[in-house]
Amino acid sequence: MTEQHEFDKDYWERHWRQAHHDRPGAMSTSPAHPYLAREIGALVPGSALDAGCGAGAEAISLAAHGWQVTAVDIAPLALARAAERATESGVSERVRWVEADLTAWAPEARFDLVTTHYAHPAMPQLAFYDRIAGWVAPGGTLLIVGHLHTSQAAAPEHGHGPEHGHGPEHGHGSEHGHGSGHHPPDEASVTLADITAGLDGSTWEIVTAEEHRRTVPGREAPLYDVVVRATRRR
Repeated sequence: MTEQHEFDKDYWERHWRQAHHDRPGAMSTSPAHPYLAREIGALVPGSALDAGCGAGAEAISLAAHGWQVTAVDIAPLALARAAERATESGVSERVRWVEADLTAWAPEARFDLVTTHYAHPAMPQLAFYDRIAGWVAPGGTLLIVGHLHTSQAAAPEHGHGPEHGHGPEHGHGSEHGHGSGHHPPDEASVTLADITAGLDGSTWEIVTAEEHRRTVPGREAPLYDVVVRATRRR
């Protein structure tokens, strides 16, 4: 029988404790996801939301490049390490860490950038993307990096994104995965077509819509990513 994942607070706390115990250095050293710099490097820094920030690699990278970041995650252990990393990196004043369930929490204002990297909350994956898309300000950017559904994983790569790894596989936020050599759970994966179909053309201009295959040092199986960047029309 296929294991079902609830992706609730208890699940992520157990997951982060295990990751911290098994790979303590991963929470301290993993860099930001490689697609982040490529997709937002040309944007003028403003306000940003990192939805499912994990141990903070993406939030810290954004802050280091001038963004004012709100970083949200359900796991206190991950957020505690993220705050330490931000202080060590000298960007703590640019990041606000929020412990919250993204299925219930909502921001008080919209953001110039809303991004999520492999985050899996306790709700259907596409519904989560639709929820956070509503937090993008007019003219702002939505950047989604997710796990490509395993039924699509044998397909040739689309686009010309990174072919290299960056450390442990990301999970809810960053810096942990679902185990070396294993695909992510089906309920945590998506197809490119499903994501883009949820972005209505009257509201969104899709800038990037790609699938990528990456190899990561220390991981037996390659990663199959889906990357979507869209601009909210004014």
